Amino acid sequence: MAMQTGLDYMRLRTHIDCDTMDDEVAKTLGPFQDCTSNQAIALGQLFKPARAEVIAASQADAKALHPNYLSVGVEELAVDLAMVRLAIGMAKHIHGRVHVQVNPYNSYSSEKIVVNALRILQLFQHVQPGFDVTRVCIKIPSTWEGMMACRTLQLAGVHTLATTLFSMTQAVLAAEVGCTYIAPYVNELKVHVQAGFVDNAKLLPLCAAIQEYYKSINSPTKVLPASLTSVEEIFLLAGVDHLTISPVLLKQLTRPYAGKDKSLFDIEATLPIPERDVSFINDPGNYQITFTRDLGGANQIKLTEAINIFCDAQDQLELLMKGN
Repeated sequence: MAMQTGLDYMRLRTHIDCDTMDDEVAKTLGPFQDCTSNQAIALGQLFKPARAEVIAASQADAKALHPNYLSVGVEELAVDLAMVRLAIGMAKHIHGRVHVQVNPYNSYSSEKIVVNALRILQLFQHVQPGFDVTRVCIKIPSTWEGMMACRTLQLAGVHTLATTLFSMTQAVLAAEVGCTYIAPYVNELKVHVQAGFVDNAKLLPLCAAIQEYYKSINSPTKVLPASLTSVEEIFLLAGVDHLTISPVLLKQLTRPYAGKDKSLFDIEATLPIPERDVSFINDPGNYQITFTRDLGGANQIKLTEAINIFCDAQDQLELLMKGN
């Protein structure tokens, strides 16, 4: 019998997703359930010389299709097309859904998010006619406006993921609007872009508390933690619904597993669980002040910084699509 690896162990307890748009990772380290992505991940892929054809095809399609999408620029449309192409490339190597993130510049407009999401679904059909769009999940920043867009899209049968989530307040609202998934960020997003930064307030206990809360209210919303920095964090989350893992950490997980790690999902939640009747969906003012006051405003800052980082990546993607 082959020795169990860390990845084997995690797959016994949790749906493992790959946090990449590199299909070679899916081929060599799979099987995976879902594939998650964002503007920063797409940018890393599109800078590779091997992706030149994806860029060229997306630029050409954007120019041809732009008369149908005059509310956005050609470069923004080309970015959407490139992310769709990368997602379709991943879809053949996974069992579940591909997750594509809306333009982060739309984070504070429900209307623009909905339009962006529906455009992404249409572009899947353009790039690959007949593609099963129920396999697409739209990633949306966890602002109030983002959550209201999730509500609209879920009612229309579109799967959504509330991303850049840092608090129980956001998690309560995400369940109320019916998100298919949420992505609590275990580490602030800037750990991946700011050299030397370490998040000393990791949200590992929050992930366990949210899943316990969702069970208590019979919510179908799945907890999918993101922004991980070590295999130790991964083992602490064994038993969570889904877990999205970067290629670097996936490779580390292929080492033999010693079986000595305790999971936060094997003990009672260490953070308080909201009462079943807690509700924000019809009280935006209460939601906003509650979220703003979470940890003295720290979670509001984390959300703002994450959106800014993704906007920076969106800017670079559009420059790439503009070309010389």
